Amino acid sequence: MIDSKLPNFRAMSPAQRLSHIAQAADLDDAEHALLARPGALPLDTANGMIENVVGTFELPMAVAGYFQINGRDVLVPMAVEEPSIVAAASFMAKLARDAGGFRTSSTGPLMRAQVQIVGVSDPYGARLAILKHRDELIEMANARDKVLIGLGGGCRDIEVHVFPDTPRGAMVVAHLIVDVRDAMGANTVNTMAETVAGRIEEITGGKVRLRILSNLADLRLARAQVRYSAATLQTKEYAGEDVIAGVVDAYLFAAIDPYRAATHNKGIMNGIDPVIVATGNDWRAVEAGAHAYASRGGRYTSLTTWEVANNGDLVGTIEMPMPVGLVGGATKTHPLARLALKIMNVSSAQELGEIAVAVGLAQNMGALRALSTEGIQRGHMALHARNIALAAGASGADIDWVVKKMVAARNVSVDYGMSLLQGPRDE
Repeated sequence: MIDSKLPNFRAMSPAQRLSHIAQAADLDDAEHALLARPGALPLDTANGMIENVVGTFELPMAVAGYFQINGRDVLVPMAVEEPSIVAAASFMAKLARDAGGFRTSSTGPLMRAQVQIVGVSDPYGARLAILKHRDELIEMANARDKVLIGLGGGCRDIEVHVFPDTPRGAMVVAHLIVDVRDAMGANTVNTMAETVAGRIEEITGGKVRLRILSNLADLRLARAQVRYSAATLQTKEYAGEDVIAGVVDAYLFAAIDPYRAATHNKGIMNGIDPVIVATGNDWRAVEAGAHAYASRGGRYTSLTTWEVANNGDLVGTIEMPMPVGLVGGATKTHPLARLALKIMNVSSAQELGEIAVAVGLAQNMGALRALSTEGIQRGHMALHARNIALAAGASGADIDWVVKKMVAARNVSVDYGMSLLQGPRDE
């Protein structure tokens, strides 16, 4: 059984951390070596993944600890370049353990394929004609992917949306609702849309234009909930009740103001995207769906909610589209993506999506807690100080010395770092 607690992890060297994770996640010698060396993605493999390849580009890969999700400890690989993200998520996960960690759930892995029909003078009649042939179209779509059918997936239903008055006349859009199982599903639903396009033209008398998935995966939702008591959130400087009040006020700001909501939701995605990247999934698709979902009520708002329970606890929730997969694409091609999934010990795409939103909720809590107390810069800049020290020209043992001086002076800047390096080395 995996133990996600990572005590003193920050004080370890990268090699020591890797050894700890390798033992915790039961990695073999080859997997340990894959993480230990740079350039884990072979150039030949990269050349097969995309076009015009000239090399590979690496990001830091870390592991967030202390996550307990539905009673199970989870180690969470994260690939990201920004300081403070992994630390904040891990710390909020650690505090969440006092109340049982994160509780998650999700809907089935349903994706939408859209078939756009133009050139119809009777759009509502065309809609009913398509629905009349629903079973035939579903059968046609499923005939193209016997493997998916064998796994229990396939096209489940058809919806038809009518846009009666556009600058180009009436438009009808058929949605194929497809259970894609443990795939992200883009290729599957696109192929099904292509398959039924000709028959839909015959049925409606119109012209099919686009046949493509929708990244607003509003039938494929993942949810997470977390609870923090006032005692858990209390610090030397702030009473727990004040922290809770500050977090709720900060959330409400995002709920009512799209300017704040944009940054608020970016902070949520600070936690989610690194998990998506580390597992070889399409973070652009997840981002697109998240922000579209945040606007589903006609106004852009927060993806999370934070409220106070009857006993005074702070309760946070998140619900959002999570179109991720365990099979196909880079999840199978990229060696480190496969390794990240092993470290996480996930058995389904739904479970991966639930972990991702739990990390997003933790990240959001970390940001709101910092913003409503000491301010975001104090903790963030302290963690950012190593990057600044490197940019100022520090190397070797000088890095820690410059970081210590900058943080103590509360002046984390390249100019100050350079001045320290040019001055005497007093302790």
